[in-house]
Amino acid sequence: MTQVAEQGTSVIGKKVLRREDPALLAGESKFVADLDVPGALNIFVLRSTAANARIKAIDTTAAKESKGVVAVYVAADLESEWAGPMPCAWPVTADMKNPPHYPLAKDTVRYVGDAVAVVVAEGAEEAADAAALIEVTYEELPAVVDLEEAAKDTHLVHESLGTNTSYVWELNPNPEALERAFSSAKYVVSERYIQQRLIPAAMEPRGVLAIPSPIGGDYTLYSATQVPHILKVMAALTLGIAETKLRVIAPSVGGGFGSKLNVYAEELLCLALSRRHRRPVRWVEERSEGGQATIHGRGQVQNIELAADENGKLLGVRVSLIADMGAYLQLVTPGVPLLGAFLYHGVYHVENYGFKAVGVFTNKTPTDAYRGAGRPEATYAIERAMDALARKVGVDPAEIRRRNLIQPEQFPYNSPAGLVFDSGDYPANFKVALDRLGYSKLREEQAQRRASGSRRHLGIGISFFVEMCGLAPSRVLASLNYSAGGWESATVRVLPTSKVQVVTGTAPHGQGHETSWAMIVADKLGVPLEDIEVLHSDTAIAPHGMDTYGSRSLSVGGTAVHLATERVLDKARKLAAHQLEVSEEDLEYSSGVFSVKGVPGKVMPLAGVAFEAFTAHNLPDGMEPNLEASVSWDPPNFTFPYGTHLAVVEVDEETGKVELLRYLSIDDCGNQINPLIVEGQIHGGIVQGIAQALYEEAVYDRDGNLLNPSLADYLVPSAAEMPSFELGQTVTPSPTNPLGVKGIGEAGTIASTPAIMNAIVDALSHLGVTNIEMPASPERVWRAIQDAVAS
Repeated sequence: MTQVAEQGTSVIGKKVLRREDPALLAGESKFVADLDVPGALNIFVLRSTAANARIKAIDTTAAKESKGVVAVYVAADLESEWAGPMPCAWPVTADMKNPPHYPLAKDTVRYVGDAVAVVVAEGAEEAADAAALIEVTYEELPAVVDLEEAAKDTHLVHESLGTNTSYVWELNPNPEALERAFSSAKYVVSERYIQQRLIPAAMEPRGVLAIPSPIGGDYTLYSATQVPHILKVMAALTLGIAETKLRVIAPSVGGGFGSKLNVYAEELLCLALSRRHRRPVRWVEERSEGGQATIHGRGQVQNIELAADENGKLLGVRVSLIADMGAYLQLVTPGVPLLGAFLYHGVYHVENYGFKAVGVFTNKTPTDAYRGAGRPEATYAIERAMDALARKVGVDPAEIRRRNLIQPEQFPYNSPAGLVFDSGDYPANFKVALDRLGYSKLREEQAQRRASGSRRHLGIGISFFVEMCGLAPSRVLASLNYSAGGWESATVRVLPTSKVQVVTGTAPHGQGHETSWAMIVADKLGVPLEDIEVLHSDTAIAPHGMDTYGSRSLSVGGTAVHLATERVLDKARKLAAHQLEVSEEDLEYSSGVFSVKGVPGKVMPLAGVAFEAFTAHNLPDGMEPNLEASVSWDPPNFTFPYGTHLAVVEVDEETGKVELLRYLSIDDCGNQINPLIVEGQIHGGIVQGIAQALYEEAVYDRDGNLLNPSLADYLVPSAAEMPSFELGQTVTPSPTNPLGVKGIGEAGTIASTPAIMNAIVDALSHLGVTNIEMPASPERVWRAIQDAVAS
């Protein structure tokens, strides 16, 4: 049951149960598949079984004659439906190569899972049965799978481009100084890391339902999307539908983690087919289908170099990476490496910095944003490399970090990559984490185990992260060629019955916005939480918004709610002063009531003010009726949450098995609105990062076949594999927004992967192990031990 704050009692910073949960737990929430729409058609998308092939023929005869089938379409049948190709909203360079991508492949398929035909039928099972009758003849071509081979252009994904390179993007403020830093360095560390592909595994697969209006040419699109507002704009452009004729609703989404931050072929197909057939059209993804048709995450080869002086203090950081675009560029595919480009120096002070990313096409499922989007990759590289530097200098991993941390007096910190870090006290956060873990005692235990000849080795992994989130301001995004803004919109209105309605442009899918936004308003207005309703995820109700991703919702969307509430209160104060015939300065406001200073009993509750604003019988001259305000907030800067994550593992030398004994994090996300939600976000993020380190990997063979598209083959951890996490916090409020908040949704994922991998390598470092590729399966760990011992 949702907790209710008493009037006049500050609710900010209290642990309040999420009001969203009861409906989810009781099975009352509605997902796309639950929507009862009479007369809805169902579609099944036939997907390529070849990674790179020319389509020689598609025989749909038998499918068209199958029971319940209304129509079967191939690419040529639907060409008239598209006003343009599927969108990529982030052309990172002026010469970026972006081959046209349509919902159905016409002449060539370029990854296993590429859509080649769509069956429209009365029932979902009938559509699937008919699709099995379609015969496709392929002329197979060599598949481009390996990233480094792709960069050599031996075989091409898109022959018309003449290359597999989509773009080259560089950030090198002072190349000469960077070269001098490396040439003068006492220590140079050069590391190569692989960021394996990951398959997002949201609790609920994707689903789409397009409903045409009987008259007027309007369409309502239900989609399990993180970005209803962005989807509305892009779908309207792609299909040539007037934006005023399209309404997008995100019902219960069932998790996203970036995988639903996209404009997908199935959304466009459902809209196009509902327009053609004048009937509702639905598609619901199957789990194994999602492994091929929904974007993948990560996919990089990273080369990072550190230059340091005789004391191990950093002089320069240089990064070069190859990023896997997959077969096509989805909504923000090329921009993902750029989201980490500014952070490969991490929390460490360094004056010289250089970064280069090469985006290449492969015959694999397109990649795009996945929880953290570029920031986990950056943190992984620098945190693994800092351990390598510690080994080279001959000091403890904690000590090498202490020597290089950005100091409190350096904030706001002008980073060598051109960002301004807002606030922080990194040494204090680091000390709290090490002390709570008992770092020194664990090092003693590790030494004792080694001295005794134990075959079960103890390892301690450190990961100190910083991320940029709350993507904004819009002008900065423009400088990176991003096609959208970083603002967010909110409306707050006090209704004549004194209930409060909040409309937000953010689109939550598990983050608890309904609870947190209500807490922000309750704290400001002094009204009970139960009197506040938060509306979202419907472009007809909330016409303005930039949606939810990149840990932006609270710092941008929550701030918009806060500012709109302030404006409502300012208007209410003016009206109350008019009604009470006093000046605004004579009024005090507490627990939802205006009172006149020094005049007991002369009061006016907010409910009374709202009703007076509604009747408009006695408003000050020039004041508009109704008590509401709207704000679009464009922040002056990103926010920069940070924290120390520590992992303790035990590695069995004989089997290679890794057991996670302890996991501790001390995060700093600025002021916290609801600590309970913060804890939940950290928990989930940590598990996803641990999953990359130990369990998850999208495995392709040399022919481009995805070998583990379903949960029967793709290893996702459960609670049984996790210890109880030990969480703590420090608080350095952000000066970039009035709430002083930062972001937390991606923190655990960003920090946990290098913490685990550093712990495993640390456990085996005395045997000569310096690196293990992810995921660190028992076999990989065992082989690394054997290779190190043999050498």
